[in-house]
Amino acid sequence: MPCEGCMKRDNESTDATMEFLLLGFSELFCLRVLLFLIFLIIHLVTLAGNMMIFIAVFMEHSRPPMLFFLCQLSVIELCYSLVIVPKALLGLMVMNGITISFIGCAAQMHFFVGLGGAECFLLAAMSYDRYVAICQPLYYTVVMSEGLCLRLSIACCLGGFAVALLLTVAVFRLPFCQSHLINHFFCDVPAMLHLACTQSYYPELPLLAACVLLLLLPFLLILTSYVCIAAALLRITSSLRRGKAFSTCFSHLAIALLHYGCASFMYIRPKSSYSPARDKIVSLVYTNITPLLYPLIYSLRNKEIRGALKKMLRRKRIVELNWGTTRAVTGVN
Repeated sequence: MPCEGCMKRDNESTDATMEFLLLGFSELFCLRVLLFLIFLIIHLVTLAGNMMIFIAVFMEHSRPPMLFFLCQLSVIELCYSLVIVPKALLGLMVMNGITISFIGCAAQMHFFVGLGGAECFLLAAMSYDRYVAICQPLYYTVVMSEGLCLRLSIACCLGGFAVALLLTVAVFRLPFCQSHLINHFFCDVPAMLHLACTQSYYPELPLLAACVLLLLLPFLLILTSYVCIAAALLRITSSLRRGKAFSTCFSHLAIALLHYGCASFMYIRPKSSYSPARDKIVSLVYTNITPLLYPLIYSLRNKEIRGALKKMLRRKRIVELNWGTTRAVTGVN
């Protein structure tokens, strides 16, 4: 939207010296201590949950494709939280918001969009894994080889960060309002577009293209996979076998609906419908609550993850018992 003066880019003012002010939740300053404790607890639990899944899968000698993808998803969620939450926590410790440099803001947006895009592509790859497992079970081990899983994993990351780079460059080439006030707790795309000093809809075109590549195309692939899976399940006569097959898809389906639901609400809409208060609440769920829920969904609904976690805890007990025995013997001697 237009504003009272645009930031001119000339030889006297370079991008390296520019700063933005993240207002965060400055309007709720009286609740800053409570919000800080809530965010910190959620952040620590999120890090612990995803780290446990990563370690449990990493310690497995044989990793099925779904375990491999869940391990990568946990790493993405770990990085996702570390990109957003620490700066938001710092913002709660000051009264009038926290400054962030032009380069820092661009880097935060790039990593946020890149990790989110990689997750979108990874969810599509996981849906293909479920399709092969249910619709072509005899060829599963041949099709979903370790090499293919590794190539899909790398392609997801490269694709997400390539689109994120193009979007970040397009957004940060815009002229911004001289106030440099970002009514958000991180450098999100809609907040930066709202700060852009322009009345045309052309700045929204890169975001639209990114939404098509990162949201629409993977969603169509996931939808196609589950249509084929549903058709295959309907051909199964045994209700027990049908329920068992569907249970292997439940955790992935729940995560995909949660991820795409929040992302679609945030980014697939015109700039004119931007509402700072509403967007901050949705972003809070998107960046804090969903990464917290993912480990719970994995551990409660995925048998392979539960097995890996049990093995890790069993190894930990054995190490503790051996350590205790060694200390006792050493003390006796």
